[in-house]
Amino acid sequence: MKVRTLSGYALGLLTASMVALSTAQADPLTRDNGARVGDNQNTQTAGASGPALLQDVQLIQKLQRFDRERIPERVVHARGTGVHGEFVASTDLSELTKAKVFTPGQHTPVFVRFSAVVHGNHSPETLRDPRGFATKFYTADGNWDLVGNNFPTFFIRDAIKFPDMVHAFKPDPRTNLDDDSRRFDFFSHVPEATRTLTLLYSNEGTPAGYRFMDGNSVHAYKFVNAKGEVTYVKFHWKSLQGVKNLDPKQVEQVQGKDYAHMTNDLVTAINKGDFPKWDLYIQTLKPQELANFDFDPLDATKIWPDVPERKIGQMVLNRNVDNYFQETEQVAMAPANVVPGIEPSEDRLLQGRVFSYADTQLYRLGANGMSLPVNRPVVAVNNGNQDGAMNSGHTTSGVNYEPSRLSPRPATESARYSEMPLIGTTQQRKIQREQNFKQTGELYRSYSKKERKDLIDSFGQSLATTDTESKHTMLSFLYKADPEYGTGVTRVAGGDIARVKQLASQLQD
Repeated sequence: MKVRTLSGYALGLLTASMVALSTAQADPLTRDNGARVGDNQNTQTAGASGPALLQDVQLIQKLQRFDRERIPERVVHARGTGVHGEFVASTDLSELTKAKVFTPGQHTPVFVRFSAVVHGNHSPETLRDPRGFATKFYTADGNWDLVGNNFPTFFIRDAIKFPDMVHAFKPDPRTNLDDDSRRFDFFSHVPEATRTLTLLYSNEGTPAGYRFMDGNSVHAYKFVNAKGEVTYVKFHWKSLQGVKNLDPKQVEQVQGKDYAHMTNDLVTAINKGDFPKWDLYIQTLKPQELANFDFDPLDATKIWPDVPERKIGQMVLNRNVDNYFQETEQVAMAPANVVPGIEPSEDRLLQGRVFSYADTQLYRLGANGMSLPVNRPVVAVNNGNQDGAMNSGHTTSGVNYEPSRLSPRPATESARYSEMPLIGTTQQRKIQREQNFKQTGELYRSYSKKERKDLIDSFGQSLATTDTESKHTMLSFLYKADPEYGTGVTRVAGGDIARVKQLASQLQD
């Protein structure tokens, strides 16, 4: 933050003192208190593979400020559609987790909020974007929120870059116009985004409807069983309606007729009694298996190839909301809402989201937002939290502290978090097993000939107006992933293939 209230005399002195400095010299990055930032690329962690540290004030401040940029619309996931339903567990997971939601035959009410990510509250649903797939389970242990996307991976692996990434995707703050060059200026520095950008510019970036999308946790979480044993887990919703997307020509046709095609399709189907269904699958890894991969399995930019999936239940969405604002707009989804038996992993992006999403909802809804009907758990809430705006509770106890003999609120030993051994020192360094391009090539080669052509055309058209250096850096990422992919996009974007090959030769996978 720069001081802008200097007197003319003081400003003159300051100007004179700066004349000798080169115009190319950059002002150092600072926090809001003026202190310089030592590292704005990597979150402080407990060792190379440990969780994020609360002492990382740059991470915390960036996320706090970012969460408060819009009033009252969500900064991301503003355009949403909410639906009620039910999840029925089908597989005994007691050897993996003590969470009651997975007891076979258990029926758990759910609320699902589908959404766009980048675009605003009244944007056309045909716009290219990842799609949020967030599920609130009203379980017997409390509310569990599985907050994911239709894509199985994300653009970045560290939460400290989340505000920067969203700013790059958002319109130019000077003109409020979309500008692809701003996005690629950022992503040309972020090679780990290559796979998810490929998903975005493929037809998967323009789904035909919410019913026709899969959902993914993106992150790995931890299952913890009654013995305190930990298993890493990823979740995957598989649509029983099938996955359907729009190609670029279909996008133009649909957008000319219906700017809310995804919401209309879902609401209409449920009103007709055509209730959409998803099966829930999991992948699991034991802690010792994390070292068996040539990439970091807790990196949110990666999938777990060749790790088998198993079905654990099914979700049916069967009731539309009664009031959009009271339910869809006020629902507060946050990865911090976990229950005993489910914990966050050390994924650096997830570690930041655990703080950021809950903090966002406190800002949007106020301190008592969790007591709103759509957010209220089906089990009793009992703690010393008090007061705040819009407090509609009816507390009769005089004990708003703990411990107490007058009104005990004992902790539950079985709900204690699992323990994790730590090694090394606190650090701010990137992960060691990046592997930024291999999975991108595998994804590209999984597409049909037509899907590859649509991807190449869509990506190339967006890159065409980007500055030369950013354009060719991005093209080198694609070429490194797959030469056919990189060559095709280079042609559409008007790039220099010789330069692309030369830059790609310098990249490490």
